Amino acid sequence: MRSRGLLAFAIGICVTIATCYLVATEQRAQVRANFQRDADKVTRDTEVRLQTYFDMLLSIKGMYALDDRIDRASFNRFIQELKLDRRYPGFQAIQFVRVVPEEGLAAFTESVRRDASIDPRAYPDFHIHPANRRPLHYIIEYTEPLKGNENAFGLDLAALPPHLKSLEIARDSGDIVATERITLVQDSSGEPGFVARAPVYRNGAPLQTAEQRRAALVGFVAIVFRVNTLMREVIDAPLLQHLQVRIEDSGYGGGATPPAAGDTLLYDSDGKVDAGQPGSLLPVDLSALKVLPVGHRRWLIHFQGHEGSRYGSSSMPVLLIGVAGLIISALIGALLVSARRLTATKHGLEHSLAELERQKSNVEQARSDLASVVQTLQQAQTNLVTSEKMAALGALVAGVAHELNTPIGNSLLTASALSDMVRDFERRLATDGGLKRSALEAHLAEARKACEIMNNSLTRAADLITSFKQVAVDQASGQRRVFRLEDVVRDTLATYATQLRRRVCEVSFDVPADLELDSYPGSLSQVLSNLIGNALLHGFDGRECGAITITARRSSEDWATLEFRDDGVGMTPGTLHKIFDPFFTTKLGQGGSGLGMNIVYNIVTGVLRGTIRVEAEPGKGTCVTLELPLDPPR
Repeated sequence: MRSRGLLAFAIGICVTIATCYLVATEQRAQVRANFQRDADKVTRDTEVRLQTYFDMLLSIKGMYALDDRIDRASFNRFIQELKLDRRYPGFQAIQFVRVVPEEGLAAFTESVRRDASIDPRAYPDFHIHPANRRPLHYIIEYTEPLKGNENAFGLDLAALPPHLKSLEIARDSGDIVATERITLVQDSSGEPGFVARAPVYRNGAPLQTAEQRRAALVGFVAIVFRVNTLMREVIDAPLLQHLQVRIEDSGYGGGATPPAAGDTLLYDSDGKVDAGQPGSLLPVDLSALKVLPVGHRRWLIHFQGHEGSRYGSSSMPVLLIGVAGLIISALIGALLVSARRLTATKHGLEHSLAELERQKSNVEQARSDLASVVQTLQQAQTNLVTSEKMAALGALVAGVAHELNTPIGNSLLTASALSDMVRDFERRLATDGGLKRSALEAHLAEARKACEIMNNSLTRAADLITSFKQVAVDQASGQRRVFRLEDVVRDTLATYATQLRRRVCEVSFDVPADLELDSYPGSLSQVLSNLIGNALLHGFDGRECGAITITARRSSEDWATLEFRDDGVGMTPGTLHKIFDPFFTTKLGQGGSGLGMNIVYNIVTGVLRGTIRVEAEPGKGTCVTLELPLDPPR
């Protein structure tokens, strides 16, 4: 038995060592994959950003395809309309390079000095630099923006070999061509830069051969870059804490190694601008090389990862696996050695399983009891909702009865008075044997006035009955129909006129007369009734008067916005957070059931298929905004 325990312990140790090795290998592979993914992303982002700039350069070239004699004002206006300083902040300047033969140099200089199309003072100090004599000159005529790039204005690129070589390649190929690493004349910091240029040819000229393109050449449109500025736009700054990026120029059509002579370093994220400075020593497996073609040149992008949180491998998982494997192996060996304890452990496990089964039975019984309690609560909630609706209907009936009492009472009083006047008129007619004309006219005037009073009072009563009937029918039937939102709001307010007057509440509403919905007017009236009740019970609590404003508007072709606002006491953030919870109320036992806003929420989102939003602050009133579809799904 002891031999079996030692053998199991040895096998467990071997399995643990193999597992630790596999985990460590997987960690290194994951670190390498993360590093490779970051390198691919930086390369892809750099390529996309350069392509964006080159596309913009081709759009400027397209302007010259329409007219190869673009003047300074047109060039300036076109660049300003592109808003490049906000959309493409990674460039230094946009330029137009003019091809000028030796014999036309003086006339060209004079025309630039007299050009006042942008600056009324023109450019009297314009001169071509550096001075040289050659058959053709490539002179920077336009540069945008001019501020900060004054040193490039009038620069003759034919005297600068790096620029001249890229110009000749672009001229003969017709493509966008980039220069090698250069130091920009307008940049005093000495940071590396480069220029990408596209040739502009004379309109209508044949361009099939290099000779034809040379003969038709008018100039070049160019975009000037500082590489550090460009790469700050491409690479996320936090990534550079873990990744070093170096960009070298391998020349026109170069291979995977830069030329031996010359400074070819374009960018170093560690801050080096001299190719002679060595980089930091990093793990060999955390390095990569990407080749990126840029305007007939090849950039070599070197990536090296810094050992740290992003690319570092933690020994903690390996250590935990080793410790766990050691413990498990020791436990297995101990279990095999202690065979006598196995029987007792088995009996204990059986006892535990039996206890677990008993606990499971208890849990099932508790779940059944809980389901019964939930069903009871749901039935109670349904009963409370019904009671809430019936209470609201009772308040509605009481309000309408009170409203009808005044016009009907006035009509009854006037009818009684009119009856007395008629009897008096009959008596005088019988006893006097005749009537004066003045007495007859007075009687007719009084009768006419009484009829007007009764007519106005009964008309008012009929309007109230119509409003109550419409609201009652809509709420009782729940039928869908086409209705005007203004009518529903007016009818609902009419049924609450008594309660609103009793609370000295001023009500105003602004609903377009042509705003129609094909929906459920009864449900919408129920929502408005609950909101009015909430305002009277909670919003104006402790206040002698208040104001309610109801506004509506068509928010889109298929939606309307209904806004219910009061100037009451408002709500605290805690109350606002729980306003739609069922049975939540701040007036428990004082007339509040806690179901009013829950019913409103269910009707708006369920029946009307809309949305509801409540905004409130303590002391600043409450605003309830409903977004309702004009024709909700059936």
